[in-house]
Amino acid sequence: MFDHSQHHHHHPHQDHSKAFVWGIGLNCAFIIAEVIYGLQANSLALLADAGHNASDVIGLFLAWGAMLLAKRQPSERYTYGLQSSSILAALANSTLLMLAVGGIGLEAIQRFSSGEAVAGGTVMAVAGFGVLINALTAWFFMRSGKGDLNIRGAFLHMVADALISLGVVISGLVIMNTGWLWLDPLVSLLIALAIIVGTWSLLRDSINLALQAVPRNIDPAEVKSFLAGLEGVKEVHDLHIWAMSTSETAMTVHLLMPAGHPGDAFIWRAVNALAEKFTITHVTIQIELGDCGEECALTHDTHGHNPEHSHAYGHHH
Repeated sequence: MFDHSQHHHHHPHQDHSKAFVWGIGLNCAFIIAEVIYGLQANSLALLADAGHNASDVIGLFLAWGAMLLAKRQPSERYTYGLQSSSILAALANSTLLMLAVGGIGLEAIQRFSSGEAVAGGTVMAVAGFGVLINALTAWFFMRSGKGDLNIRGAFLHMVADALISLGVVISGLVIMNTGWLWLDPLVSLLIALAIIVGTWSLLRDSINLALQAVPRNIDPAEVKSFLAGLEGVKEVHDLHIWAMSTSETAMTVHLLMPAGHPGDAFIWRAVNALAEKFTITHVTIQIELGDCGEECALTHDTHGHNPEHSHAYGHHH
């Protein structure tokens, strides 16, 4: 068994702590302002936004904590370190958002019947400030959100917030000019809908990663045909690809090579190619010679159903 995972950290954990500190600080200040002025102006849209922002701050704390945990060194018990905590954070983050949406929606529906007066000017001023804060925080995360689901979760949160605040500004303006009180709860509902749309893929992706599915950006069939095409490989089986964290992927595979063990250089080339082509950074390759006769449990692509499966060649060099 050759494990080259220690030598190939092609994607070092970037530290986004500064972005988190700014994001959390700015948002906390904004939430306090929204609650005070939302109560004064009697605006559900502002209070809904404050509630949603509060869930955001919790989400940011989760994402930040997970990022820090992911940097912890592996231990005897946690041999991969605590990297997968970033998957749990992305999952918690998306679940939190969905819950916040439910609360906003219920309150908005009740508001339609009561049609309470709203102080449009205050609403606009506070929400305008919100657009600025959330857009700024989103920008902090934007530069690094592409490859990391956890950071993408934080980024999406902030983008949703900026849009929500923008919606509140527009409704404040219209209410001031038309007196359409129903617009305040309507905007709250539209906001809720926007959050659901934005959060759905984050929720789906983080559930998939939590269930150790192959990450969406990797095609397992392509990986298999790449491995099958390596010189001397007769058969590829027991291929497993899973996410270790929201930004790192691991893979194990058995390669049947009847001509004999190809040497370390072959392994190194394969490991490097997998990192380059598929961003799979923790690779374990097991070479088999196929010399154990027809009964060899390992030459069949049995996905772990054979009890001898994991022990037969456990330390085959």
